[in-house]
Amino acid sequence: MTETDLTEQARRLFAGRVEFLLSAPTLDFLPDPDVAEIAFAGRSNVGKSSLLNAITGRKSIARSSVTPGRTQELNFFEVGDPTALRLVDMPGYGYAKAPLKVVENWKRLMRDYLRGRQVLKRALVLIDSRHGVKEVDREMMKMLDESAVGYRLVMTKADKIKASELEAVVAATQAEARKHSAAFPVLHVTSSEKGMGIAELRAAVLEDALIG
Repeated sequence: MTETDLTEQARRLFAGRVEFLLSAPTLDFLPDPDVAEIAFAGRSNVGKSSLLNAITGRKSIARSSVTPGRTQELNFFEVGDPTALRLVDMPGYGYAKAPLKVVENWKRLMRDYLRGRQVLKRALVLIDSRHGVKEVDREMMKMLDESAVGYRLVMTKADKIKASELEAVVAATQAEARKHSAAFPVLHVTSSEKGMGIAELRAAVLEDALIG
């Protein structure tokens, strides 16, 4: 399948049925592992909800929380009819205001999900273009490395900084990616607001879901 064909197939798929399935506060609530899953991870306020909405072409399939770090569950969305894949919205990390016990519970949930989910094909780690890779992002990347889950780094809010600044932060993020065994070397640079890179990322999500 050519890149153009994949992009068009992804566009058609996401233009169809996309529905919220369930929230899983613990592994006991996970849906049956019968469909490929792509997980979205990122620190609080990185623009994860906006990116999910942009990819799916919806305005509020994933709602942004008023309070960063409020989402404490794995949220599953089904794509396609019949279901072709699931998108998994993971809890935002870097939650300075959350109690320590809550943070530890979130970390445990994410670690257990990443290590034990056979249908998880890929993770996307979102990095705010205005700030670059933070220590909490490195922690998430290390968790994925240790779980042997391949992941793509996705730069968000790329329209919010100058082109020269974006070029520098992309280069720095690529250098960081090379230090991690499970990270893809190629970055996705996106803007949910402007639509930059969304079609390409949508095609990458579908390509990853079709693996194996």
